[in-house]
Formats: sequence, C-alpha cells, structure tokens
Amino acid sequence: MPAPRNEAQTRFELIDPILIDQRGWQRTDICPEETLPKIDVVYGTGQRRPAGRVDYVLRRPLCAGGEPVPLAIIEATREDLPPTHGLQQGKGYQRGHLHHVALVFATNGHLFVQYDEESGLTSEERPMSEFPTPDELVQLHLAKRQLSSDPTALALLTQPYAQGREYLRYYQDAAVRAAAEKIIRQMQAGCAPRVLLNLATGAGKTRIAAALLRKLVDAGLCGKALFLCDRTELRDNGIGDFQAVFEGNNAAVISTREPQKNAKVLIGTYQTLDHHEKGGPTFFSKNYPPGFFDVIVIDECQGARREHRGARRGCVQRDAARRPARARDAAGIPAAAHRGTHRRGADSRGFPCRV
Repeated sequence: MPAPRNEAQTRFELIDPILIDQRGWQRTDICPEETLPKIDVVYGTGQRRPAGRVDYVLRRPLCAGGEPVPLAIIEATREDLPPTHGLQQGKGYQRGHLHHVALVFATNGHLFVQYDEESGLTSEERPMSEFPTPDELVQLHLAKRQLSSDPTALALLTQPYAQGREYLRYYQDAAVRAAAEKIIRQMQAGCAPRVLLNLATGAGKTRIAAALLRKLVDAGLCGKALFLCDRTELRDNGIGDFQAVFEGNNAAVISTREPQKNAKVLIGTYQTLDHHEKGGPTFFSKNYPPGFFDVIVIDECQGARREHRGARRGCVQRDAARRPARARDAAGIPAAAHRGTHRRGADSRGFPCRV
C-alpha cells in the first residue's frame, strides 16, 4: 500500500489537477504568497523569524480585462488527514483577513470545506469535484462584498496598479482593495465616501495611499488630491512614494511660496496650509477654491496636534461642502489614513482594517 501523499504532493498531484483540468482554473490563478514572518521578543528585543507561511491564494479578474484580485485561500493538508485539519490554524492566523478575502477553503485533495471569515461558519464536507469554478467564486465574492457586477461600477477595484502588483506587499494590496470596496459601496449608496485605514507602524501607509490615489485617478474618480500631514519629516519621507507612482511633476510638495496647483497630488503640512498674515486668509483658502480637491488623505489622523485639528477639519469641510458637481465625481471622496499599532502577542505586522 503506497504511503499517503504529504501536503506538497497533495497539492501537486490532487488539488492542482482538479482545479485546472476539471474546474476551469488557470495555473496563473493559483498563486503562492508568503506572509510576513512572526517577530519574537527575546530578552526585550524583537527578532524576526527567517520565513513566514506560504498561503495558496486563488486570484481572478472580477471582469474581463481587469486586474486579478485575491478571491479565496486554500488550506491544503496531507490526504490522510480530514480536510478541516489545516482550517483551525488558518483561523488562528486570520488568513482571510490578512489577504482581505471572505472565504477560506480547506482540503485534503479529496474533500473540501468552506469557511466564511465574516460569519465564522464552516460548510459540510464536499467532494473536490464540486469546488467552485472561477465564475462561481467571482459571483460569490461580489455577493459577500455587496458589490455590483457592473464593470463600470467596479472600475476602481479592477484598475491595474501603475507600478504592478509586485510593488506592494500582500497586506498593502489588501488595504487598497478594502478601501476601494468601501468607496464603491458608499458611492453606490449616494454617500460621500470616507475610509479609515488602521495600519501598524512601518506598514507602508504612504505607499498604500499613493497606490490608492493612482487607482482613483486612473478610474476617472479623482482630478486633484491633497495628502495632509502634521510634520515636515512625514512630508519629506512620503514624497518619494508619491513621485514613484505619479510620474513627472504630478506629485509635488506645497510651500508657502509655491502652491503647486498644476500637480495631481499635493503634499502639505498643517503649518503650511494654515499659514496666514494677521487677520488675513489662510494659505489654503487663498490658493485653493472650494472643490479644488476631489480627495483628501489625512496622514496619522489620530495623532494630529490639538492646534492642528481645526485646520484639518477646515480643509475637509470647506473643500467638500461646495464641491462642484461633475459626472465622474459628484460627491467627492475624502479619505483618511491612520497610522496606529496593531499587536497580537509578539506578532507585529500590517493588518488592513475592516472598513
């Protein structure tokens, strides 16, 4: 009697052939992605483990010609174990939340179960011959996210990244998609979208903001954007990410001498925008008429100094209140990015928030 297949053999000899030959998945749809390794605290010092876990991610475009997006994760286990064996570990690591997918499948190559991250429910065991096809999983994903299947409505989500998806880490891509989905749902509901992203320190929130803004521009939902921060260090450190995504002079730093009105993305501090001569208008109100910005991203919005909170509120409220109506952006899309600390035991990594 042959020995049972191990996990790698189960994937190669059982799972892949069924997905590709029987259920219509392409080999390019099946993507192994390595999550960040844990950080152990040893004698008060953080030490990163050499490697993280590799997840089996199913990716597929939501519409023809769109960017492939993660739809589900497959937890594979050796064939002589029950299909739910790897699921408990997947739940503990919040696999679906890390990649911002609603469904996690667990299989031993013969049977599979479906775990819903949002409801916490696990389905009955079913044969792998009944595993969802690409079209079935896309429709299931759209239903879980409460998104329309209309390609026009999904333009923000399906736009490819200007720098390629490899430019972002898996959790940065997850954060951009979570924000994009929230924006789409709010626009469909006729609301002015507002998004809060709660990210661990060092997670690359400026790069996430730049990637999201470029998607908004490419989808025709943003003409001008303002990235607002409360320190010159944050401004100077962030300009590189924006200039890498927005070529040429499309991303520029605001100074009291140069409002940089021709750039698509303007990066400024509260001090600059709130600058004014005694009794005169602020730099912001003097140079940027109401409705000038379609999107305002607030960096570290939880930590603005008390004296800057009024300036922040004024920028957002004044720019959104009298925004001129236009076909591509009738409501405006103010957004906020929040830099916080997320910690699970001795594990620190970037988690996209549930928006």
